[in-house]
Amino acid sequence: MTAQLLITGILGIATTAVAFYANRHLFRSGNAAGRVSVLEGVYYVVGVISLVLGWYFNVRYTHTYHDANYWNYTKMLFSNWAADSAAQDYVIVNVVLMPLWTIVEGTRRGLKWAWIFFVMSLFTSLAFSMAMYLAFVERSVRYERERSAVSKTA
Repeated sequence: MTAQLLITGILGIATTAVAFYANRHLFRSGNAAGRVSVLEGVYYVVGVISLVLGWYFNVRYTHTYHDANYWNYTKMLFSNWAADSAAQDYVIVNVVLMPLWTIVEGTRRGLKWAWIFFVMSLFTSLAFSMAMYLAFVERSVRYERERSAVSKTA
């Protein structure tokens, strides 16, 4: 199971790096988006906290169960009526709504490779990838606002 965690961790880091690379224009020094805003910073902090908590529980899961895999993990989400309710929300949001939302709205907001946030969610966590998406959108909004203001004055 350690190899599985290692591979998942590497893929999580890789997909996060791809998101930053594809949207590097938003993060260049001295660009129109400026420094990290308070709201953007909150998204990053919440994302990192959710990532740490999620990985803590996932490591415990993989060390507790010998048959730890995505299929058994998903089956275990549906362990009682309360868990069933939360699990169906989680699955629908992560597998249906998040890809639609990030791809459609992210593309409208000018994010490059907006689909990467869904892929990122498969290796990090839903909350982390949503937080990263929201931080990128916040930065993109400021970037476009400043570019628009500059072009109006030029």
